[in-house]
Amino acid sequence: MRRGATGEYVPISTVGTEATKAFVPKPLPPDPPLDVDSGIRDRLDGALLALGRLDSVGTLLPDTHLFLYTYVRKEAVLSSQIEGTQSSLSDLLLFELEEAPGVPIDDVVEVSNYVAALEHGLTRTREGFPLSNRLLREMHDILLSRGRGAGKQPGEFRRSQNWIGGSRPGNAHFVPPPPEKVPECMASLERFLHDEPERMERVVKAALAHVQFETIHPFLDGNGRIGRLLVTLLFCLDGLLREPLLYLSLYLKQHRSEYYELLDRVRTEGDWESWIGFFAEGVRVTADAAARTARSLAQIFQDDRAKVRSLARSAGSALRVHEALQRRPVASIASLVAQSGLTTPTVTAAITGLAKLGIAREITGRRRNRLFSYEAYLKLLQEGTEPEGAPRP
Repeated sequence: MRRGATGEYVPISTVGTEATKAFVPKPLPPDPPLDVDSGIRDRLDGALLALGRLDSVGTLLPDTHLFLYTYVRKEAVLSSQIEGTQSSLSDLLLFELEEAPGVPIDDVVEVSNYVAALEHGLTRTREGFPLSNRLLREMHDILLSRGRGAGKQPGEFRRSQNWIGGSRPGNAHFVPPPPEKVPECMASLERFLHDEPERMERVVKAALAHVQFETIHPFLDGNGRIGRLLVTLLFCLDGLLREPLLYLSLYLKQHRSEYYELLDRVRTEGDWESWIGFFAEGVRVTADAAARTARSLAQIFQDDRAKVRSLARSAGSALRVHEALQRRPVASIASLVAQSGLTTPTVTAAITGLAKLGIAREITGRRRNRLFSYEAYLKLLQEGTEPEGAPRP
């Protein structure tokens, strides 16, 4: 449906005589109401079914957190890559071991902050704290606590004008609301998140909230990352997922041009329906991919355990080291000792046995301070996380 612009343009003050206007979105939900035809309904139903399958995937793994630990970090890498960082999943895992020579430290710090922000949001909501502007500011504070965004008002709504694309508001692709309108816009979005003035379908609610947040662009930096985290938090809070297993960053990275085009169409034409169809399809594709990954990971663990048992007398210690690698797929001898509770000589012998079986691989080429990776596990999780070109200008 083409409703026309979903907000109003207001003049803003700029340097010189250049006349510039910023876009202030109308409160949600859309008016006139959404027209969910059969095509969009099929996509929404498909998204819900896929989320249900993904939510049950925990039964396939001995410990869902084995999967979550690295999967959350994959999302952090992807979401940060959309913003222009060049870190890989291996870079992040090495950084967390504090043994990351040669990796782009600024980039890895930003990705590490993303993991911390997500974990903070999940912890707070599970303790009963509402999804609110206060929580979003707390997460933003963590996201920009270190690295290149540290000077851009972490944890605070912006007090100056920002823009997307171009070198100034006058030639920008999009100019979000002026700073004095941000608190009002975010207060309205918060009410919508709390199902005011009305409760909406859960996938639709997440789709609308994401666009509204990105349109308001309430922070000087980090809006894209917080906006993507908002979707995951909503799915967990609204009962669609028990664990944060659904992340749209890879789908948005692969369909970046269409994503930006649909955001623009919502703002200029009021075409919420096309966006919702795209969003629901992204949820379905992403949820199915995550479920396949979890099933593949469960099979890898099972197959590798069978290989380890062939080591006969040393199988017991090798299995404990194998379990430690499932928790942290990039590890040093010292970290494996700490996780397994075995002695250094026993761990060294066990990891050597796992390397001979093709399960572990030494990745430094050094004789001392060696690091090992769980090859099949990392290969599975690294799909789609290879850094590519620069972000959208």
